[in-house]
Amino acid sequence: MPDDLQPDVLRLELTELGDAFRAYQQRPEPDLAVLAELHDRKARAFAAWAAVTDDASLREEADRAAAAARTTREMNANRLGVPVDGSGPAVERLLTRGQAVHARSVLEHVRVGSPLPEAGARLAVLMLTLRAARAGIGNVTGQDLSGWLQGDAERVLQELVDVGWLRLPEDVSADDALTSRPEEPTQVTVPSLLPAEPRPFSFGKVTRARLSGWAQRVVGDRKLRKKKAGAATRLLAVYTAAHSHPAGRLGDAGEDGGDGLALDTVASFCALRPEEVAEHAGLLVTADWLTEADTAGGRLRGRLAERVLPLSGLL
Repeated sequence: MPDDLQPDVLRLELTELGDAFRAYQQRPEPDLAVLAELHDRKARAFAAWAAVTDDASLREEADRAAAAARTTREMNANRLGVPVDGSGPAVERLLTRGQAVHARSVLEHVRVGSPLPEAGARLAVLMLTLRAARAGIGNVTGQDLSGWLQGDAERVLQELVDVGWLRLPEDVSADDALTSRPEEPTQVTVPSLLPAEPRPFSFGKVTRARLSGWAQRVVGDRKLRKKKAGAATRLLAVYTAAHSHPAGRLGDAGEDGGDGLALDTVASFCALRPEEVAEHAGLLVTADWLTEADTAGGRLRGRLAERVLPLSGLL
């Protein structure tokens, strides 16, 4: 930029814009909304510069900056699961699209690898996997375990220890774990997730914490608790949330219309028979988790209730 560029306001804007881009590069976390605004400013500034100098290369740079702004906004909208054009109400999502992909990978890992067949054990395996996903070790409290498993917590925990899927500290029993408090949680080990084993997941600690919090929000949902939803119903709540489009329609990845979910796969994850899924889906409708549900033609079709949209998997 020439030192004698006129008008002064344009020279000042270009100088500040360079400083702003450098400051953005130093941010610890990206913010695509901020970056899109910077690209917009650059497009306007370079267009004005081109008008002053009649320089075609500057007009091309302005066009590139405008295109970068549009692309960045689209990326941000995809992360947040909101319409690109801003139409409709924005929903504050708990997971980004990338994190939701990781969530589904954990659910599939649990579906095919749970060491015990019943729903309570599968729910415990899911939640403990999320706690220990990074290093094979995680912390749990008695409140966690009782909230997940209600009256079956001690039995399920002991069964997971007995089959070798879970290890407790040497001086801690399943009953002791149920009395552990937040200030002194029980450290549990999932041997198959230890670093010496092949890594089933590739996400970092921030995503692990976000996924664990997301699953906790689902299984601890107030209306599900009020309906006394059992483990299978809460597993179905987790699965439907993870496999939904931004507007809430259930579907598989890559299906924009949301044509439902394969009943066999849903049942396998929830430790149910396919013909039992309809009953539990009906319970989710009464709990205002789903607005509708049907299982015709071997597919579970439905839509998340509006209150559940923040938990959507953003297919």
